[in-house]
Order: sequence, then structure tokens, then C-alpha cells
Amino acid sequence: MKLLEDKIKNEGTVLPGNVLKVDNFLNHQVDTDLMDKIGQEFASKFGDSKVTKVVTVESSGIAPAMMTAVHLHVPLIFARKHKSLTLTDNLYTASVYSYTKQVSNDISIDKRFLNPEDKILIIDDFLANGQAVSGLLEIAKLAKVQVVGVGIVIEKSFQKGHEIIKKSGIRLESLARIASLDNGKVTFVRE
Repeated sequence: MKLLEDKIKNEGTVLPGNVLKVDNFLNHQVDTDLMDKIGQEFASKFGDSKVTKVVTVESSGIAPAMMTAVHLHVPLIFARKHKSLTLTDNLYTASVYSYTKQVSNDISIDKRFLNPEDKILIIDDFLANGQAVSGLLEIAKLAKVQVVGVGIVIEKSFQKGHEIIKKSGIRLESLARIASLDNGKVTFVRE
């Protein structure tokens, strides 16, 4: 998606440790016009998949997942990272490790919101090591729901997440695929 790649080139910052900071348009301050176009793009790519729900992990995945759900006219479910007083024991839970935060979290979805008839589309802001998506795939397996695909806003193709999803046989669509962050410069995968 050229618009997204341009935004990354012009406004993203490469930090040490292969970290791409895009908090001024994706995961802190949100460019709502860009999110709308991202939602349209994912809806176009997965519109023929009979998606019944869009699923993501809080919090950075919510904006692109919400706009995708809006364009697909289906509910959005986000896996919670922290238990709240209203989230009780009737949960599907998986453990995920965050590379950028260097911490493991249990993510949970209330069992009421997923049923075996569902066809879910997983949307997330980044794919690096594949931990968040793997956690959602584990929850989908527990819930016995069909995963029709995974949509990623920004994929770091040089890390292992891409291969993990491809080996699972699940359709993967990434809007911006990064080949390298070497020397502080973003280089995109060209196919």
C-alpha cells in the first residue's frame, strides 16, 4: 500500500534493535484518514471470505481492526491483556511475549464472543516475531473457530513472524512489508 509506505518513510523513525517507531500515525496518535483507507484495503482483500468477526489484541491493533470491521460490517473483538473486574473466569486465554516491551502477557477473550460458527479475521498493527498472532491463533483453536486470514499493517519480513504464519497455512496479507531497517533506513520488500 503506497500511501502507508510513504507515511512510514516520511514519518517513521528507526530505533536501535530493529524497532520502527510509528507512534505519530499508527499506535499512539492515530491518523484516522489513513486508518479508514487501511480498513478499506483489508475489507477489499478479505471481503470474499465471509468474515463474521474481526479479532485483534489491545491496544495498538484496535484502530486498524476497527476500521476493517466497519468496512466489513461485522463486530470487532479485542483480546484483553489485563484482567478487569468485569472479565471473569469464562475466558479463552493465551500467553504472548512482547518484543518491544520485553514482557509476557496473558491475553483473553470472553467465551461468549466466539463460537464455532465464526469465521474470524485477525488484524494487527505489526508482525515481527509473530507472538500476538500466535496467541490469537491459540485462542481461535480453543474456541474452535475458523481463521480466514491474518491482516498486518506493517510486517518486518526479516523477522520470524511471517514464516510462522505461512507454515500454519493461514492466508497472510501485509500492507507494508519491510525487508530491512539497516543503517536507520527503511527498505521495503519488492515482489
